[in-house]
Amino acid sequence: MTTQKSDPKTITYSKAENLVQEFASRGVAVLCPESLGVSSEIHQHIYEKEKKAVRDQLRITPEVIPEIFDILNAPGLIDACDRLVGKNWAIVPFIHNAPFISGARDQHWHKDDNAPYNARKQRHHQAIQIEMLYYPQDVSSEMGPTAIVPFSHYWTFNHEENHDNFAGADHIDFGYLIEGLESIPVSGPDSKYTLEDIIQRKTKHDHRMMEAVSGLNWPLTSVFEVAPLRAGSILLYSHNTFHRGNHRRDDWRQWTENPRFMWRFWIYRTNEPSGTDSAEVDWCKESVDPLTGFDLAEVSSGIKSTWRYHKHWLETGKPPSPKIDDTNQSNEYLKKEALQLFEQMLEKGDEKEPIRIGAAYELAAIRDQVLAKELLRKALLNERESVRRAGTYGLIALGPAAEDVFLEAIKSTIKWLRKAGVYGLGEVSILNKEIFEAVKKCLLEDPSKYVRSVAAGSLGCLGRRTIASGQGLEWIPKCIEVLIQSLQQEENRLSMDRVQKRNIKFVRPTDECDVCEGMGIDFGIERFEPVRSTVRENVLWALVMLCSHGEAVLGENLDSLLEELKKIIREDQNVISVGFAMDALSRLAHLRVGEEAPSTAIIELRTDLEMILNSSPIQCWESLVRSGLRPASP
Repeated sequence: MTTQKSDPKTITYSKAENLVQEFASRGVAVLCPESLGVSSEIHQHIYEKEKKAVRDQLRITPEVIPEIFDILNAPGLIDACDRLVGKNWAIVPFIHNAPFISGARDQHWHKDDNAPYNARKQRHHQAIQIEMLYYPQDVSSEMGPTAIVPFSHYWTFNHEENHDNFAGADHIDFGYLIEGLESIPVSGPDSKYTLEDIIQRKTKHDHRMMEAVSGLNWPLTSVFEVAPLRAGSILLYSHNTFHRGNHRRDDWRQWTENPRFMWRFWIYRTNEPSGTDSAEVDWCKESVDPLTGFDLAEVSSGIKSTWRYHKHWLETGKPPSPKIDDTNQSNEYLKKEALQLFEQMLEKGDEKEPIRIGAAYELAAIRDQVLAKELLRKALLNERESVRRAGTYGLIALGPAAEDVFLEAIKSTIKWLRKAGVYGLGEVSILNKEIFEAVKKCLLEDPSKYVRSVAAGSLGCLGRRTIASGQGLEWIPKCIEVLIQSLQQEENRLSMDRVQKRNIKFVRPTDECDVCEGMGIDFGIERFEPVRSTVRENVLWALVMLCSHGEAVLGENLDSLLEELKKIIREDQNVISVGFAMDALSRLAHLRVGEEAPSTAIIELRTDLEMILNSSPIQCWESLVRSGLRPASP
């Protein structure tokens, strides 16, 4: 098992020139306070205001501590996120954006929900959604630093019919949750452990956490605690990275006066990568990873192929060319190698996930793309979810050449194939009549909410890519029309945790809904109800993407879209849907994406936007700040 290097005075922060490469491989980057381009005093100011808010028992929001908007607008943060998720990136509204305080207990290992809060979708391997953690104070190794599993973001577990992972967050050692260990204090005044065991990481909880990760037997997969950090540090990591909240190991009597705060924001892409060049790299030139100290010397060719694809995609939005070293191989040798890779995709067991996924990416990179597609299609049609998953990502790595396979999958009687098909089209295609009609049918007619939810997100991704290509723009207004139609036919439902009277992690599919729709959130405001709709929320997620490109691409459906979004803000009982609708309108009003003079409708929107936002008793300012807004000073 790889172990974390000895505790330095400070962590090894990421360099701007290495950001994309490190994120493609490790899935994690740490920004130093100086790189943000804001005054160093602001972090202490945020920290002191937050301490007071906690003492006053306030619900901490950006409005309570508006200096957090200066962090979200920090030039260095914007530049880093622009590199990882493209310009005009957005922030998911109302979702865990309030700060977290470390204390006596541990979380279980998990990946966060991969769509708007518990709505299960296929996980994007591409940098579509990332997480940002901001620490306004120093974080020592004893203060409950965030624990992560670097290099874990491309590997996961079955979830389609695995109810332990049904709620959207994949778990390592779900038994930790089932056994109620999250509720047991590891440290603090009520701990049953000695201070020495707590400090030395010798508690049963510590051993359980470490053994859960080491037991995966995945390469480069080990526990890493993100510390020591200086005040103002920011952690950026792939939304697919396993992580957890960590207990404190210092004197609990100091916790009140020396709290460890952390703010978390979910960030997602609205623009396609647009570069034209991506240099090949020697992934193991440096044998030791600079952040974690993990040994990179024996990384497999499959993992290197996975990293190669994602670096290239981050920089260009396209798959890389087939590997150069294939050119001197005979066709017979190449076929034999391809069949060996296919056999690796059939390996069984969770511990073989990196082998299966790595083989899929490696197969997608061979010279004979026809053979690669044939074998990856065969994997997609396999009855085992783990093989289908590898086949799906491998076909995506082929790029537009895989379009016909995904179109075939959409026509299947098996909903898991329809889900994979409509997801894959969202990752590789641009809009045309056949693609549009296929995804439209999935969104409006499929009996599975799971499939409809994925189709909604795919329309946003398809629109984003189509706009970047400059081809098929006439289909964007048709996307708007279909997304509005979906909003008008999908209904909010009482959240599944309320209906089933269960913790959100233990809800189960029903005849009415085959995907977790998440916890109901009303913030104690009478206007709202604890209702959710995974399809509606993903439709609105897609609309934020499309509205980020300005009114010109929306065509004749601009007016109907404006009216629908206003209605949601005024009337919808689902606060998350209201937040997305606000963000979409604000982006249309204020993001500058072209030289054309705004239409009368947009001029009126700018004039009326404050009144429209105020028609809701709560506003999603952490999202709205990305279009240039922030609440008025009290």
